[in-house]
Parts: sequence; C-alpha cells; structure tokens
Amino acid sequence: MIQLLLFIAVAAGLLILVVLVLRRPAVPAEGSAGALVEAKRTLDSLQLDLLPHEVVDRMFGSRDLAYVKSLGSQDLSDLFVAERKRLALAWIVSVQRQVAVLREFHVSRARMFTQMSRLKEVSVALEFVVVDFRCHALRMLIRWRGAYAAPNLVRRTATTAGRVCAVVDQSLSFLTPRLSSPHATETGRDESLV
Repeated sequence: MIQLLLFIAVAAGLLILVVLVLRRPAVPAEGSAGALVEAKRTLDSLQLDLLPHEVVDRMFGSRDLAYVKSLGSQDLSDLFVAERKRLALAWIVSVQRQVAVLREFHVSRARMFTQMSRLKEVSVALEFVVVDFRCHALRMLIRWRGAYAAPNLVRRTATTAGRVCAVVDQSLSFLTPRLSSPHATETGRDESLV
C-alpha cells in the first residue's frame, strides 16, 4: 500500500512538471537584454570559476588535508577542516544560486532564442531538479560530516551542472562572437582580396 502511494506521488510530481513545461506563458521582449546579460555572466561564472574539474578536485580532494595533517599540529588541522567546510558550503550555495538564475532564464526566455523539443525541455528540467536536489544533499552531508564526506557526489553534481550550463550556453551562443580564422580571406565584388 505504501509503495503504491509513493508511486502515485512520484507520478503526480512528474505530471505536474510536464504540465508546467508545456504551459509556460509567453515572455515579453522588453527587459530581455538585462536577463541575457545576467544569464551570460552567471554562465561564465559557473563555467570558468566554480565548475572546472581542477577547482572541484582541489576544493574537495584530500591532498591539502593530507599536507596539513603531515605538519603535525592538531589545532592547525582542526582550523583547516573547519575553514574547508565553510568554503565547501559557500561553493555549494553559490552553485545552487547560480543554477537557479540559469533555470529562471531558461524557463522564461531561452525558448525565444533556441528551438528545443518538448522531450529535451523535460530532460533539461529534470537536470535542473537533480542539481538542486544534489546541492541540498551535499549541504546536509557537509554540515554533518565535513567537506570530505562525499567527493563523488560533488563531482557528479558539478558534471550535471556543467550539462545544464551547456544547454543554456547553446541558448546564448549568439552572444559569443565567432572569430574568423586568421587564414581566411575575403574578396570583394571584383574578386580582389580585401
């Protein structure tokens, strides 16, 4: 009986999600420039500052902890662990907030710039939900067990957030200028090089 109720609740949640995706209201064009700029800044911040593998591995890897412990000072180790925990929580909150900004942009304005199938939109919506859920789980785990509690979950969260960023990046691709190759030449009407 409990399994049936759980199944019905999950099915109802998915049905509500699909209905919300299909019934999005039209967004007026005015004010879209500010939303585009904010989405692009947020996207750049996530892709360049928060989600690169080097940043995630450095922040949640145990190499720095091993070095601090090798110094032999328990007070220093305790301080390092407390500060790393604070930094990890700040990282998670920042990722969660910025993904929420991207989600808001995607839901309200991205369809004006790209054509996406309903199936792809539902897939992206589920990835937004997964990132948010994982961020909440990470916050609980890190508060309870510290910054080194779930390095694999952190990596999976960063990877999923990266996929979300890639989708939004496609929506904003027209904002990134395409540079022509230095070897390309242009010709005028008379076929002379310009």
